[in-house]
Amino acid sequence: MAKISLIAAMAKNRTIGVNGGLPWHLKKDLQYFKAQTLGKPMVMGRKTFKSFGERPLPKRPHIVITRDMNYKPEGVTVCHSLNEALQTANSMTNDEIMVIGGGEIYKAALPHCDRIYLTEVDIDIEGDTLFPMFDKTTFKETSRLSEHENGVSFDYVIYEVNKYA
Repeated sequence: MAKISLIAAMAKNRTIGVNGGLPWHLKKDLQYFKAQTLGKPMVMGRKTFKSFGERPLPKRPHIVITRDMNYKPEGVTVCHSLNEALQTANSMTNDEIMVIGGGEIYKAALPHCDRIYLTEVDIDIEGDTLFPMFDKTTFKETSRLSEHENGVSFDYVIYEVNKYA
C-alpha cells in the first residue's frame, strides 16, 4: 500500500488560496513541489486542476475529484470521491500518493495521510481557501529547511504520522 502524503504551501493564518490561485509566487517553492511530486500520482479537486489551466503537469499522473459526472478533461483520470481517487492512485504506485489540494480535499484526506509536506510561508494574507487544522500530537516534525525569496521567508517542513501518539 502506497503512503498518502499531503503537499501544500500555507501562510501563517493558514491561507493556501486566493481567487482560485496561489496567494504568492515563490519559484523555489514551485521547484520543491515539482521535486516532491515528479513521477507520483497526484490527487486533486477540480478547482485545483483548473488553477493550472486544466493542463496536466508533465511526468505525473493526475487524478481529479469532482461531483460533476460530465467533467472529462483530457489527460487525467476523473474520480467522484476521495476514496475512489486514493484507490485509483494506489493502483498506480507502491511508493507515494501526493494529495495536492484544495482545501476540502486536504480536509477529507488528512485522516488518511502518513506525511505532510508543508511550506510554511512567514506572512499573513487574506484568502478564500485554508489548509485544515491538524493535531500536532498526531504528527511529528521530522525535517525543517529555511528559505528566503523576494523578501519572503518560508520553511519546508515535513510532518510524519506519530505512531506513538
